Amino acid sequence: MAKTKPGKKDLDSYTIKGTNKVVRPGDCVLMRPSDSDKPPYVARVEKIEADHRNNVKVRVRWYYRPEESIGGRRQFHGAKELFLSDHYDVQSAHTIEGKCIVHTFKNYTKLENVGAEDYFCRFEYKAATGGFTPDRVAVYCKCEMPYNPDDLMVQCEGCKDWFHPSCMGMTIEEAKKLEQFLCSDCSSEDDAKRSLNAFPVSPSLEAKVEPKRRKR
Repeated sequence: MAKTKPGKKDLDSYTIKGTNKVVRPGDCVLMRPSDSDKPPYVARVEKIEADHRNNVKVRVRWYYRPEESIGGRRQFHGAKELFLSDHYDVQSAHTIEGKCIVHTFKNYTKLENVGAEDYFCRFEYKAATGGFTPDRVAVYCKCEMPYNPDDLMVQCEGCKDWFHPSCMGMTIEEAKKLEQFLCSDCSSEDDAKRSLNAFPVSPSLEAKVEPKRRKR
């Protein structure tokens, strides 16, 4: 019977060196960059394997930060936003520094406290072409920009759309003090029917069903 060459074996998990944190396929991890001045790379572990010398490698799918994408960072991109790319790699497991959580956009906006290891993803990204999926998302305010969860927005009691205070000629401090808000269109249409109910300060603080938005 012919002898088989020593090969690779799949592993169910890997314990990050110097910690008790266990990484499994499907987990998101922080990986040490070659340039120590840069923040850690973020990736999703697809597979963990060891060779016959017990060197552990991980097959990963990279997340890109907005500034690493072809289009660069835009005004509506959140500080903790990532794009799930179609870029795969095999890396030494020793380059894993820690674990993190990449939330869906909806779940991220419901977090009461955003920790250092919390990120969110609402787009998939094609590294070669710079294309995004989906290529259209809901836009808000008269500036017609997608929602950035880092920015405070106020909701109009009339049309229920969300607005940036700056686009309405207000400071953030002024917006926080308002008991109710009507956008310029609604206030000119119906000054007499202002509601005295307190309005939610930001979409991220309200777990509510959003009305359908116009697409762009």
